[in-house]
Amino acid sequence: MSVKLQDRLQQFSNGLLPEMVQLKYDAMAENAFRFFRGTCHLFYEDLAAAQPLPLSPLAWICGDLHIENFGSYKGDNKLVYFDLNDFDEAVLAPASYEVVRMATSIFIAFDTLNIDPERALKMAQLYLRTYSATLAKGKAISIEPRTAKGIVCDFLNAAMKGSYKKLLKKRTVSKKRSIMLSLEDERHFKLDKKLRAELKAHINEWIKTSSDGPYNYKVIGAVFRLAGTGSIGVKRYLFLLKSTNTRNKYLLLDMKQARPSSVLPYITVQQLQWESEAARVIGVQQRMQNVPAALLSNTAFRGESFIIQELQPVKDTIKFKLLKDYRDMYQVIDDMAALTASAQLRSGGMQGSGTIDELMAFGANQGWQETVIAYAQNYAQTTKKYYQEFLNGYQRAGYEAA
Repeated sequence: MSVKLQDRLQQFSNGLLPEMVQLKYDAMAENAFRFFRGTCHLFYEDLAAAQPLPLSPLAWICGDLHIENFGSYKGDNKLVYFDLNDFDEAVLAPASYEVVRMATSIFIAFDTLNIDPERALKMAQLYLRTYSATLAKGKAISIEPRTAKGIVCDFLNAAMKGSYKKLLKKRTVSKKRSIMLSLEDERHFKLDKKLRAELKAHINEWIKTSSDGPYNYKVIGAVFRLAGTGSIGVKRYLFLLKSTNTRNKYLLLDMKQARPSSVLPYITVQQLQWESEAARVIGVQQRMQNVPAALLSNTAFRGESFIIQELQPVKDTIKFKLLKDYRDMYQVIDDMAALTASAQLRSGGMQGSGTIDELMAFGANQGWQETVIAYAQNYAQTTKKYYQEFLNGYQRAGYEAA
């Protein structure tokens, strides 16, 4: 591995938990797509240096859009939706930044799944066509079981069958007529006794004082939680809550550290002065999603910013490796494109974003699409080279956090 790539990866890892960064590298070594998911900062650093894209309106973007950052979730209106679901890197940026990363993810993911390049190209072109057409109409759409079609409808209906009973069975163990978070789960790690006590007290206080918290619950367990790829290495905790007035009723809460967006150093757009990084993530999520997720809140613990949300039994992502039918892939990519445009329209004109009219005009002018496709194709090859370089160093001598 060249010193340059190694330095870039290790510099980004500064501030992450060193003992967890090795697990992130292990995950990134799995395949080129997993590497792409874990290196959002490389993508935007290279994009800023190349400056290849035509002008586009500013928009609120999730920042790390790829085919596995769409999924099901339960809204605070109790309905299940299919939508963008990861906003850790969210910023105000040119609208084209969102779609060029998504198009790149299609080329890399399809190559990883051994799907021929011609089919990947058609899917990327479909994504941009539908995105543009949705923008041009100027009307945001939402997808829930009643409006979903094909494989996405099947996916949402299956997600709706998820229950807390099944989720608790996966995450907990029974002991002496009570349940506790399982440490046999490879994603759960034991916490230091002092830290665990502080965290439990903090969440109990949050439940009492926050209008976002669940009523009549208390914390009965806490573990360190590992999840995702890009977020491996941040501080993340899972809490088991028990109802104080309903027998055998439990709730799982996820509390994840919010770091500055890895997109931010590589764009020149003036950003809002958010109260905290968690406020940024939640603020952008609430303006881009049709309905906010249930129990979404933020807090400060030991001077650091955290996002709190319910760990939901209905939350899931579509596994492309399980989609064998081309029509199913077509439907999913088509829906993802419409949802990307809808999120930008929904937040259009808000605090620096381009207006609905500007976004509509961008969608109607399709002359920029070929440039986005060409960059995405080329960058997919760059990512494969990065991945091979990373993998060579990882296999030869291991790859450790600085």
